[in-house]
Parts: sequence; C-alpha cells; structure tokens
Amino acid sequence: MTAILIIKLGAFGDLLQAEGALRDIRAHHPGARITVLTRAPFRRILERCPSVDAVWVDEAAPRWRLDRMAALRRRLAAGGFSRVYDLQNSARTAFYFRWLLGRGVEWSGTAPGCSHPHRHHAPKTVPSLDRLAGQLADAGVPVVHARAPDLRWMAADVGGVLAAAGVEAPYVVLLPGSSARHPNKRWPGYRALAEALAADGHRVVTVPGPDEVELCRDLPATALMREGRVLDFFGLAGVLAGAALAVGNDSGPTHLAAHMGVPGVALFARSHLPAAMTGIERANMRVLEADRLADLPLAPVLAAARAALAPRLQAPTISSTSERLDGSKGLANRTPSSERPS
Repeated sequence: MTAILIIKLGAFGDLLQAEGALRDIRAHHPGARITVLTRAPFRRILERCPSVDAVWVDEAAPRWRLDRMAALRRRLAAGGFSRVYDLQNSARTAFYFRWLLGRGVEWSGTAPGCSHPHRHHAPKTVPSLDRLAGQLADAGVPVVHARAPDLRWMAADVGGVLAAAGVEAPYVVLLPGSSARHPNKRWPGYRALAEALAADGHRVVTVPGPDEVELCRDLPATALMREGRVLDFFGLAGVLAGAALAVGNDSGPTHLAAHMGVPGVALFARSHLPAAMTGIERANMRVLEADRLADLPLAPVLAAARAALAPRLQAPTISSTSERLDGSKGLANRTPSSERPS
C-alpha cells in the first residue's frame, strides 16, 4: 500500500483552512494510507478527519536534541512514505526534508531541492487558500476542494449543553477571544453588541476557550460550557452548527464558523494581517477591518450583524465583502485534549 505523509503543524485556523487540501490529496491517492504529522493540540481533530488514516504528533523538540531528532528520523523512515506534502512550509519542515527524510522521497513544498517545488507561496501577497491550491497544482494534484474547506463533520451533539443552559437554536454566537499573544486582535465592543442584539430579540451565547472564561463572563450572554468546563473543538463546532449568526475576531473559532457555512461577521485589525490573505472571506462570512480594532465603532458591526440575520427571516444570503471604515471595498473571496487553544 502506498504511504503518504502530510505535514501540518498548526496553528488552529491554518489547520482548519487545510481541510479542503486534505480532501484533494485523498482523492488523488485513493488507495494510499495517509498520515498527518501535527502538534498535540490538533491530534484529535485530525483523527476525526475523514481524509486521514493516521495521526502522528510532532513534539517540537529543539533541533539540538540530537536524540529526539534521531528518533523522529527513524520513525519517518519506518513509515515508508513515497511522497510528502509539506503544508507547513517552515524552516523546521525544510530541516526535516534535508536531514530526516532525505532526497529519495518525493516532496511537495518550499524546501530547497525538493522534487515538487511550490514556487508562488509568498504569504504576504498570496491568500492562504490560493497558496494551498497552488501547491497542490504544482505537485500534480487536481484542485477541487482546496479553496473551499468544509468542516461540518467536526460538529458534535451539544443538545445536552444547550438544554442545561435553557438555550434553543437558532441563536447568535459571539466569539470575543483570540490568542492571548495578540490582544490587538480583540474588539472591545462585544458587550454593547450583545445588548443591542438582545434588544432585537435574539438569544446571545458565547463559547469561551480556556483563556476566555472571564472575558465571556463579563458579557450579557449565556456562556455555554459542560459542567463548568470549556467545550472542546467539537463542542464548539456543535454550537456553531445551530447558530443563526457568529461574530468573532481573527481567531480559530471564527475561521471554523466561516468554513462550516455559518452566517457571520469577522472583525480584523488590518495592521496584523489583511483578511483577504487569510481565507476567511466566504459567501457566508462578511469581514470588517480597521487599522486598530479599538477604533472600530459599534454601528457598522451591528449593521452587518443585522444584515446577516435578515435572510433567516426573509430571503437570500448576503454576499461576501471586506469593508474598511471609510466604506471602500477590500478584496472579496477569490473562489467559489478536552480543551481547545484560544
């Protein structure tokens, strides 16, 4: 049996965006055993992914730990991989190509000297989903799903959680958190937004991550948890599956909503990374950008939320746009453990 290795170490949002690429690789190698090398926080997600047969954890040992590098080299060699798709394309994975697997294995990626080089990959000029699609095309893989991840398979049954909180679908989900390393990616207006949406008659909920319990507790919204513990990735997806709307920052949970088809509004600090580079803009997900999220007023966010909610009561969905505070348009979408990280 042919053995294929895919390397995708993270982070959460980047991993979610690779789901369509995984499906395309699976379709191109229908009889192969596909293994993904990833980081420990994402093992359970990939174990459930329909396109994956096995998941190996990269412990991210420092490269000067020669004993750990030797052990990883032996494991990779024993895997008998005939081709590697390096979807991480980092200095670390280039090191794996050069020192751990050698040049006898077909390798798709940006590592110098690899057999299937991905040439157009500049992260600041090529949107993430286009980079994935381009890499597959460079490796001879037909691109069908790479630009359209579909993560609905992640949703777990959260009926018990909703019942315990007295919540019925549909509801509005607010996702006010982000990585603790990037406080500039957090919009400070969620309290006012929750109050306005509640005044409109919508039930408003939050789904806090491990570092967001206090942040969500401060909002006039129902925090959905399981017996006092935060929901995992699958519980989060289960809540999103019943949402009429999700509003969030540039974070993994907001990317998850976008690629589950949930109507939503994503709030981006343009100074960090333009939304058009991230792959979050979908037909269902509208983006508002500001140089600093602290300067983004409530009015345009509330207007976008109300516009996204209107089709639930009337007719067709709104189109995807990225809007700046001055009203000009950004780039539109180019083509049709028990705890989770923040």
